[in-house]
Amino acid sequence: MLNFKKIRLMTKLAVYENKEGKEDIYLSKYYKQDYVRLQVIKSIISATIGYILIIMMIGFYRMEHLIKKAVSLQYKTIGGYILGFYIIIITIYGLGSYLGYSMKYDASRKKLARYFKLLKRMEKIYKESTHEY
Repeated sequence: MLNFKKIRLMTKLAVYENKEGKEDIYLSKYYKQDYVRLQVIKSIISATIGYILIIMMIGFYRMEHLIKKAVSLQYKTIGGYILGFYIIIITIYGLGSYLGYSMKYDASRKKLARYFKLLKRMEKIYKESTHEY
């Protein structure tokens, strides 16, 4: 005889495993601190590469001006501005990714807790069905 409760539960578990569960199960392999730290490092590296590319594009665009004024430019001031903006951008990216990935990890843990609760319920249903025979 069909056990509709069991079928419904199996369907919920399968849908979760095939969609968002893959990433949640992958995240469960990490401690929160390690996962967040890895993602923050990735974000900072990406922001640094992007910042360098933007600075290079601006430099190439203004190359004629830079060559004409090469002797009279205040390199310390320009370097200070570039470094200051870099520190601001890295701080924003670092804090943003820290907060974002912390929330993502916490949400993943909540979903996994619900998933494991459903798995326990499924195990209980299987134990009950084996005792019936």
